[in-house]
Amino acid sequence: MKDYLRSFVAGKSLLEAVLIPAVSLAVLFSFISISATEGFLALALIVLLILIIQKKRRFAFPAFFWPLLVYAGLSLVASILSVNPEMSLKDSRDLLLFLVVPLVYTAVAKKKDLDLVVWAILASALASSLYSFYYYFFMASPGERVKGFMGHYMTQAGLLLLFGSLALGMVFFGRGKMRILWGASFCLAAAALVMTLTRSGWIGLAVGLSIILLLWKPKTLILVPVLAGLVFIVSPETVKKRALSIFSLRGASNRERVQYFNAGIKIIGDYPLFGTGPDTVDMVFQNPKYGLGEIAKRNVHLHNNFIQIAAERGIVTLAAWVAFIVWAFAQLLKLVTNKANPKSSPDPLAAGGLAALAAFVVAGLFEYNFGDSEVVTLLLLILTLPLIPRARFGDALGSDPETSATCPQPVLDLSAKLTPE
Repeated sequence: MKDYLRSFVAGKSLLEAVLIPAVSLAVLFSFISISATEGFLALALIVLLILIIQKKRRFAFPAFFWPLLVYAGLSLVASILSVNPEMSLKDSRDLLLFLVVPLVYTAVAKKKDLDLVVWAILASALASSLYSFYYYFFMASPGERVKGFMGHYMTQAGLLLLFGSLALGMVFFGRGKMRILWGASFCLAAAALVMTLTRSGWIGLAVGLSIILLLWKPKTLILVPVLAGLVFIVSPETVKKRALSIFSLRGASNRERVQYFNAGIKIIGDYPLFGTGPDTVDMVFQNPKYGLGEIAKRNVHLHNNFIQIAAERGIVTLAAWVAFIVWAFAQLLKLVTNKANPKSSPDPLAAGGLAALAAFVVAGLFEYNFGDSEVVTLLLLILTLPLIPRARFGDALGSDPETSATCPQPVLDLSAKLTPE
């Protein structure tokens, strides 16, 4: 351990030695405490800004960050024009979490930096999954939906969904014995996800698995329904009932989702350009003309990313969000296909990121998961890591060295080049 620490800080200034540990600690708490995560991210951002001023780092970000910036700007406009500007502007503070993209993209300068951040994700997810099991066996009442450290089962499901998709990429396309640990971690996370009884998470994970199998061996896609059937057979009765409820409109939650969709369309029609304002849709849909039942009115969102964003921020902002999704998907797809060397194995981080993004979007058809700051932070981290130019440090995490040629270079340079290793 001492030798590792010496090699990690060798040749670095005090600020440079603090930067990646601060980022890694933020990631380490990503499944445990959003306050701790935000605190370490703030520390890392301050350190990075000083290093940029000192010309020891160059500020850069992947191309998908451009539409995110547009989304943030339009959200602020929507906040000013909101039915409740004070509430909307207060909610807009969460837009600062988007800075995790340039922060991580700029901070990671060596392979050891990348390794440390990725292992921090693994450790955090492992701790969270084990806590879910502890909660299930020692704290939960019969039939209760299992929570994580964050305190809400929906947040836990969103985090486990993203991690599970990333872990699949590491298992199928990584190298070495660490794949065994990633595989075991996936199994724990998947089991914990099942215990949250979150149907959107289950569907999302199935999509993530499908993406990985399609990249690996397309014919193995037939295994997805087979695995789903096996999981259904061995699951407890509460899980079976929850799974079967996906296909029925008799359940209250399914009927409410139809109500939310219809109400959202009406709200978009009434507030098309900039919506009602961030965090105000639940105020507006109390109006009887939107047709929500009394129970449905108690919720705070419309259970769909596309409908929610358009209703509270407007169609123009929704277009920016869709551009972000499409742009990120295209960048990751370019990495995993690697037309320069079609026979090469996909980069495991890129494959996991692609699966995580697809899983997130599909799950978001049934939940407003882009409104969950913990989930969004982890999503942006997972999308950013594969796009860090491998030219900085060569092959990473067992990916094919020839894939590094397709990794994008920084799209914005505001200072000097990175210090050489």
